[in-house]
Amino acid sequence: MRILVIEDERQLAGHVTRALTRRGHCVTMLHDGAEGLQSAQDDPPDLVLLDLNLPSLDGLTVLARLRAAKIAARVLILTARGEVEHRVKGLQAGADDYLAKPFSMDELVARVEALGRRGATSTPADLLKVADLQLDVRHRRVTRAGRPIALSPREFDVLQVLMQEPGRPFSRTELCERVWQRDHEYDTRTVEIFITRLRKKVDSTFSSPLIHTLRGVGYTLRASG
Repeated sequence: MRILVIEDERQLAGHVTRALTRRGHCVTMLHDGAEGLQSAQDDPPDLVLLDLNLPSLDGLTVLARLRAAKIAARVLILTARGEVEHRVKGLQAGADDYLAKPFSMDELVARVEALGRRGATSTPADLLKVADLQLDVRHRRVTRAGRPIALSPREFDVLQVLMQEPGRPFSRTELCERVWQRDHEYDTRTVEIFITRLRKKVDSTFSSPLIHTLRGVGYTLRASG
């Protein structure tokens, strides 16, 4: 996911950013409420980690303005342990979840990735299109430049996840969680096998590849150029 961390405790923000980056997410870190709001408006992320006590603009104001601007990013608010009233106000203002400080980094990562899966379960469009690649969700058909591409059910599922959010980086772990759903059914090497198979079917006979490897991160699907 593309994640924006708005947290004025610089050491904590650094720890959070490194933990999420190791999980394959693309993370931007800012320490000021006004700057964070501007960043989210200019380039909306998939998820915002939002501290409530921020300089320039407090977190509740940032959240209210994000929702007023119809920015659909999931928001996880970070609060001091005793700020029950602020947590309630944050949820009422449109936050998706909250986490009280101090927190374990494992719990933070789990909450973030749960919100990522929740956002992915929204009703998909019936027809997904990236460049000349089309995927018909209802009839489970794929074409590129008008030519049909025969995919196995799992290949189709992996491609559908990538096409639902073109240009977004997906880690191997997140692709596993999206497609296979239960931990005991996969290991992340399986994703590499399916990406290789998809490349042969989707990209190999075309001059412009759509499936891209992001070294140290994972994979994304986007038009070249």
